[in-house]
Amino acid sequence: MTLLLLLTVLSLTVPLYVYLGYPAILWLLTRRLPEITHRRGETKPDVAMIISCYNEADVISKKLQNTLELDYPQKRLQIIVVSDGSDDGTDEAVKAFRDERVQLIRQEGRLGKTMGINLAMEQITADITVFSDANALYAPDSISKLVRNFADLDVGYVVGAALYTDADQGASARNENLYWRYELAIKAMESRLHSVVGGDGAIYAIRTRLWEPLQQQDINDFVNPLQIIAKGYRGVFDADAKCFEETAGDFGREAARKERIVNRSIRGLMRVGRVVNPAVTGVFAFEVISHKLLRWLIPLFLLLGAAGSFILAFAGVTLFKLIAAGMLLVLLLTLLGHLSSDRNQLPAWVATPYYFVMVNGYAVRGIVKALQGRTQVIWNSARPRQEQR
Repeated sequence: MTLLLLLTVLSLTVPLYVYLGYPAILWLLTRRLPEITHRRGETKPDVAMIISCYNEADVISKKLQNTLELDYPQKRLQIIVVSDGSDDGTDEAVKAFRDERVQLIRQEGRLGKTMGINLAMEQITADITVFSDANALYAPDSISKLVRNFADLDVGYVVGAALYTDADQGASARNENLYWRYELAIKAMESRLHSVVGGDGAIYAIRTRLWEPLQQQDINDFVNPLQIIAKGYRGVFDADAKCFEETAGDFGREAARKERIVNRSIRGLMRVGRVVNPAVTGVFAFEVISHKLLRWLIPLFLLLGAAGSFILAFAGVTLFKLIAAGMLLVLLLTLLGHLSSDRNQLPAWVATPYYFVMVNGYAVRGIVKALQGRTQVIWNSARPRQEQR
């Protein structure tokens, strides 16, 4: 019984550590540090922006117009659209722009976003490369804000802040936005301590010379930053470099997106496993284990903790009777949300536990597929009525 008690407490402590303890430790470690722990400078290096897309005819023209209007020297900005076998008129929409800065690269066979980026990177000579998605609209000064951080020679990549424009449009969007703002706060503290863990496919930039060709199964905005960290560089977060996009807008699409991210990311971490060695990456190892690895494993710890709690509850341990009752309540609310005919209108007291359980459940599927060697290379967009990479 003592061993069961210890295992149950440990299993329940890990999720609490990941969601509450880790941010608290980051706050304690960074509260006396300056807001910016690296050097910035108002330089204007040559920049290439890669826009990855598959069947984005609905948004690509708006994205290109937004990019061409950015407050950055025209002669120093190159725009490359990588179309992964689009067949909805995306390519024609790109060709309609008669601007020498806009270049279309078509990849046949729908090989996935990562292979498209590999193809584009072969042609880039600019000092800095910015990665973006077709639905991410940039603030006018976003490129300038990103590149100012490369004045510090120790900085290898810079992550901007992707903000949601539909954060109040339904229960799914509200929960997704709440979670994302929590993530942005963690990114800011990680950046001050050492490096933000991973990039953001909507808005992040690297020193072009640090790029390494990726494998098809790699998720580019996670593996690429890890490779840069392994080379001895930092990755920083700049909250002033902003872009705007919509949430998935639906619980099912958001959960499926999380499954794909976990599926590809856990494989990527195994491929660049040296970053979890403190002897190699210092405090960044603590960050990536706490922020990513343990978070992906939370569903497994919760299952173990739940099983132990119910056994201890039936054994008469009062504390675990309360814990088991709380778990049953969460599951009941999750079932209520699942059976709802309009999940997007769920009240917060139902939507939040439903979102938490569903996302973690799909994360387990992503982990299992990764361990089986099944990696999702291409997928449909999380946005409704469109497909992507």
